[in-house]
Amino acid sequence: MKILVCISKTPDTTAKIAFTDNNTKFAGDGVQWIINPYDEWYALVRAIELKEADATSIIHLINVGGADSDPIIRKALALGGDEAIRVNSTNTDSFNVASQIAAIANEGQYDLVLTGKETIDYNGSSIGGMLAELLDLPYISHAIKLDISGNEATVVREIDGGEETDKAPLPLLVSCQKGMAEQRIPNMKGIMGARTKHLQVKEPVDAEILTNVASFELPAPKAGVKLVSPDQPEELVRLLHEEARVI
Repeated sequence: MKILVCISKTPDTTAKIAFTDNNTKFAGDGVQWIINPYDEWYALVRAIELKEADATSIIHLINVGGADSDPIIRKALALGGDEAIRVNSTNTDSFNVASQIAAIANEGQYDLVLTGKETIDYNGSSIGGMLAELLDLPYISHAIKLDISGNEATVVREIDGGEETDKAPLPLLVSCQKGMAEQRIPNMKGIMGARTKHLQVKEPVDAEILTNVASFELPAPKAGVKLVSPDQPEELVRLLHEEARVI
């Protein structure tokens, strides 16, 4: 089985966020960059588990980004990817990114394409659906379990109030979330081996850019804590009703 795993570079969740150029660009100076957790912990690790169950499987990684994405690609190779492709583009428009991935996926003729349910910086959750449409593949989103038997996949996904089990033929595209797999840490053998694994850089194909960032805005600072005396329950109720608006 030939598997393609989409990986993105995102800021560490503890990074201090700031913007430049009149709040139109993310200020990346001093930020620790990581593999998007949904891509790493769930999509990539599940691909590795599938390969462990079938040693004939091959895992390719794809990233759409600049040369500053190479360190996180090497980490993904250290975890268990066999080789990687980076499309040399820094465009963040979802349709353009999906188009770049689709061009590579069409060339590779993959049996299974895996991606995280969303990236933790933009939280758009849009790449999977766009990519499935561009590739004309069946698509199952927000998956928490994935098993392959022959040419058929059994996928469990979360729905409102429960779970849904789907069956679909390969080739298939699945977006993954918590529950799909457990986080792994690269071992020394993987880290050393990643240095020699092939990382191919390709130039982007011509594709439409449908959206541009107009501006970013930080959330309002958190208000201070208000203390209410235990002998003033009426005041507590008033604050919860009029200010917090939770009752």
